Amino acid sequence: MESHDKPVLGWTEYLDFPDWKIHGMQVKVDTGARTSALHVEDLKVLPRNHVEFDVMIGRKPPFRRRTIRCKMVKWSKVRSSTGEYTVRCFVIARVWIGPMEKEIEISLVSREKMRFRMLLGRSALAHDFLVDVSKRVSFTRRKKPHTGRH
Repeated sequence: MESHDKPVLGWTEYLDFPDWKIHGMQVKVDTGARTSALHVEDLKVLPRNHVEFDVMIGRKPPFRRRTIRCKMVKWSKVRSSTGEYTVRCFVIARVWIGPMEKEIEISLVSREKMRFRMLLGRSALAHDFLVDVSKRVSFTRRKKPHTGRH
C-alpha cells in the first residue's frame, strides 16, 4: 500500500474494542511510544495464562467499568515517559481504528492521572496509518458497533 493510500489519523482518535463491547474510546495517538498502553484497574492473573481486569471508560463520573477476561501474551519491561522501567502485562485485542480492523498488542497499566485512558503506540500504527499532528480527530465516533469483519 502506498503511503498516500493510508488513512490519516489525528493526534487523538476514537477506537472500538468489539470483542470487549467497548465503543468510542478516545485514545491519544503517540508516535513517541513504541507500545500501546491501556488504563486498567484490578488486574488479576488467572490460571492458564489468562488475566482479568477492569477497563475504565471515560474520565468523568459516573465511571463506567467493563470487566475483561482474556489471554495474557507476556510480561515485559517497559520504559515510561518519565524514564522509569516497570514490568507490564501485555494482551492482544482486536480493535477498529478509523476504517481499519487490527489486532494489536497492548500493555495494561495505571494511567489514572493521565488525560487519555489509552495511548496508541507506533507498533499499532506501523504500515497501516499516517499521523497528522495538526488534526485532532480524523475519524468520528461510530454510530453503530461493527458486527462483522471487513
